Amino acid sequence: MKLQRKNRLRATALGALAVSGALVLTACGSDNNSGSDTGGTAGATKAASNVKCDGAKGQLRASGSSAQKNAMDLWVKEYMAACSGVEINYNSSSSGEGIVAFNQGTVGFAGSDSALKPEEVADSKKICKTGQGINLPMVGGPIAVGFHLEGVDSLVLDAPTLAKIFDTKIKKWNDEAIAKLNPGAKLPDKAIQAFHRSEDSGTTQNLGKYLSATAPSDWKYEAEKKWPAPGGQGATGSSGVATQVKQVDGSIGYFELSYAASQQITTVDINTGGAAPVKASSENASKAIAAAEVKGTGKDLALDLDYTTKAEGAYPLVLVTYEVVCDTGNKADTLGTVKSFLTYTASADGQKLLTEAGYAPIPEAINAKVRETVAGLS
Repeated sequence: MKLQRKNRLRATALGALAVSGALVLTACGSDNNSGSDTGGTAGATKAASNVKCDGAKGQLRASGSSAQKNAMDLWVKEYMAACSGVEINYNSSSSGEGIVAFNQGTVGFAGSDSALKPEEVADSKKICKTGQGINLPMVGGPIAVGFHLEGVDSLVLDAPTLAKIFDTKIKKWNDEAIAKLNPGAKLPDKAIQAFHRSEDSGTTQNLGKYLSATAPSDWKYEAEKKWPAPGGQGATGSSGVATQVKQVDGSIGYFELSYAASQQITTVDINTGGAAPVKASSENASKAIAAAEVKGTGKDLALDLDYTTKAEGAYPLVLVTYEVVCDTGNKADTLGTVKSFLTYTASADGQKLLTEAGYAPIPEAINAKVRETVAGLS
């Protein structure tokens, strides 16, 4: 698709980011979160006191990306503590299911790890009577490649090797390609059990984009939400993949970093061809996301990520999760709550919470445009 307009937007000073595992919400249990355990203003933080509840009322239903579930858990808790009488119910399913729900008009907004396709934008016009669906980047972060291999505490892989593992071309942990990247490691003669998402997933699509860009000779599949390669084992949601990796010796899988943190799963360092392998961290993901370009037009803020970066310390396997809303034509009974809630999630306080859950805040130059767009929703 030809880009009508590209604006280079780089982050301003981001400050040091850190992952605080103690504040990561667990991914186990129900993925359907309404934050109902926060009740009234009990437990409200200083961040919650800055929430603007103007126009918010009743219940707001939303659904989609499981990669942003832990961020949504934090945001919903803080928001509902500040806005008495308002209920936010985010059903963490998958990006694909979220877009379907949005285009059926059953949710006020959807979470998706991939920007809307042209045909999905066309479908959205039936719901957004006077406008169309747009992408608002709200959550950034690394897609962690987690592994469970008894006796191995650290692992370095590069894009071609990852591609061959997930395409079941490399079948044993002591394969020569893995051994070459990990000199001195005692790699066992054990079968690799690769787990992937069983349902349509934006996380899967972002992994596909990364592998297609960085290992085109070894990953020849289109970057789609549905898992494309033969073999491997499917699991539902990021939490499902993480749970399998946690439990199964010899396993490997991909999921948002907060799932690795909450379940104490060791993650792969990626050899990008730069000076040193790069760890999956909020700070390193921010370095990659900061180079993103806006490829959307009008009010759409879909981003073009550079998966091939070799910048020092930049973790290239990243995703940006979008909140999908109507630019105009939002339902009158939920518009006020949508604007109020997304104003909070895009605020400095809302974005600050992301680092506490293993995510990366959206660079300020981009986030300023998000706030401006949210303010203009109608």
